[in-house]
Amino acid sequence: MAACFAVIFTSTRTEGDNGYAEAAERMDLLVREQPGFLGVESVRGAGGFGITVSYWQSEAAILAWRQHPEHRLIQQRGREQWYSAFHTRVCKVEREYRFGP
Repeated sequence: MAACFAVIFTSTRTEGDNGYAEAAERMDLLVREQPGFLGVESVRGAGGFGITVSYWQSEAAILAWRQHPEHRLIQQRGREQWYSAFHTRVCKVEREYRFGP
């Protein structure tokens, strides 16, 4: 992967699904259609803490996704219903190293 940007979203979930799984699936499909989207990695522990890292070609692409109308609605639901806390960081990826496939 050449130089790109990463959005690191860490969060703590509230109890219960409350429609979260369905919304997450929809957001995964929608984000993959966004110009400049390169990929995503995500994991959530049993205690509710999770981390999702999405990769983008540019900061403009990140801002466009942030302002996407459907994504905005889901963000609001997250604040109201699904997360007790979250933190978003945007970073420039200068290089990467790999081991394995």
